[in-house]
Amino acid sequence: MPRISAATIGEHRAQTRDRILQAVSRLSRVQGIDEISMTDVANEAGITRTVLYNYFPDKAALLLAFTERVTQYFIESYERELPEEASPAERLRAFVRLQLAGLLAHPHPGAADLSAALGPDAYQRLAEHVAPMQQVLVDILESGIETGDFRVLDVAATARMVLAVIGAERVPLISGDVTVETAGELVSEFVLRAIERR
Repeated sequence: MPRISAATIGEHRAQTRDRILQAVSRLSRVQGIDEISMTDVANEAGITRTVLYNYFPDKAALLLAFTERVTQYFIESYERELPEEASPAERLRAFVRLQLAGLLAHPHPGAADLSAALGPDAYQRLAEHVAPMQQVLVDILESGIETGDFRVLDVAATARMVLAVIGAERVPLISGDVTVETAGELVSEFVLRAIERR
């Protein structure tokens, strides 16, 4: 059992949880989330599997916590990097760029592969965890409709399509065939050509 170096047990638990999620982040850059085992995470975090299971009872729970952290990081980055006065198109470009940067920083399998790996119930919970990030995109689309910049027939369906186009660049990004900048420009131009009112 690791020694408690924090001032309180609560702080120690928070530090250990953080160390575990950082381990998942590091491993995801070299293995891909679908290939990471609980043993891998415990070894990378410098703890025993027993300690890991005290924090996360299974891989699904671990991935849910990791996804929640990445989603929160995305939302904070988006709010920090984008001025309030930015146009809907500028906001959409920023969203695409941050999504692609996130795909590269935290590689993960596509939705179908994740669903197969986690099972339908865990995958549904995972989808609920990323809902705030999807809401950012919905808000961007709705703001573009309000300003007259975007022509969108169905906001929810369009948001799903935009995320699918971003996801299509996952493999080229991870393999190094394209950069975040190049993929961001390609995706943004494609999407904006589809939805901008001309």
